[in-house]
Amino acid sequence: MQNKLIEAVEAEYKTRQLPPFRSGDTVRVNFRIVEGNKERVQPYEGLVIAIHKAGVGSTFKVRKMVGDVGVERTFPYYSPRVESVEIKRTGRVRRAKLYYMRKLKGKAARIKERKKGF
Repeated sequence: MQNKLIEAVEAEYKTRQLPPFRSGDTVRVNFRIVEGNKERVQPYEGLVIAIHKAGVGSTFKVRKMVGDVGVERTFPYYSPRVESVEIKRTGRVRRAKLYYMRKLKGKAARIKERKKGF
């Protein structure tokens, strides 16, 4: 009984599809923000350092550098506030979680680009 209810709710939310992206990709997330009675779309561009797959509760973390400070933001995958996700660069990495990027600065924090077809 409870499983069917959960499956029904998940099916309703999973109708939206974002483009397939992986850890190491540079993406621009257009996120709708509500401030008082106004709404606006704020783009957030950075490196995907982690994807957490948990059905409707799936999330992905995007990290960008603002000056010398690293800023990370977690976005819900199926949130109606996520307007769109654009893939800017595809990165070639060998890890699922790129938390080691937090320690790197400057040129050391670069990621090689993935070639087409791989």
